[in-house]
Amino acid sequence: MAVRVTFVATARSSPGPAERFEDDRPLDRAGWDDVRRAGGELLPLAAAELRYCSPTPRSRATGDALGFAPLAQLALRDCDMGRWRGLTLGEAMAREPEAVDAWLADPRATPHGGESLLAFIGRVGGWLDTRPREDGCRIVAVAEPSVIRAALVYALRAPAATYWSFDVRPLSTTTVTGHAGRWHLRFDGPSGGPHAGSRAWAQPTRA
Repeated sequence: MAVRVTFVATARSSPGPAERFEDDRPLDRAGWDDVRRAGGELLPLAAAELRYCSPTPRSRATGDALGFAPLAQLALRDCDMGRWRGLTLGEAMAREPEAVDAWLADPRATPHGGESLLAFIGRVGGWLDTRPREDGCRIVAVAEPSVIRAALVYALRAPAATYWSFDVRPLSTTTVTGHAGRWHLRFDGPSGGPHAGSRAWAQPTRA
């Protein structure tokens, strides 16, 4: 029995390109404008039988603005980054360069005092594996970019380092189909629109 899970990346909450760890800021004006522009394209996803979101203000707001009325899922929360919460990667590097190096090199490391990357991937993967298994069930989840990257690593059974190879843009869509233990990444055709898909990017390194 196969289900279809489409992740929608939350709209942005700041004009800058850098993500913040455990970003709990609300949508900014540009984010709201982006949602309005993408609404017509993403509105069909509201027909999904089950609609979820990460428990962040911008994820909830994005889902509500798109007409999803999503149910927040604690398992889809961002990685617990301990004392780095609210910082960008660059800011964390400036404060604790050796700790950041250790974190980037070892997916089991928790130098920030929070959750390891492996634990985060496993948590998100556990949520994915426990979705209802009715054949053909459609699920949509508005989630933080980090959560979507974790889901992709888990679904593809990829090495944890692959987490850094997915660039999930605001309001992009990523779909996986299958069931627990057997997931496939789905690429839609032109009808998927300009927001569909993921782009690769290099693992961050120190300047």
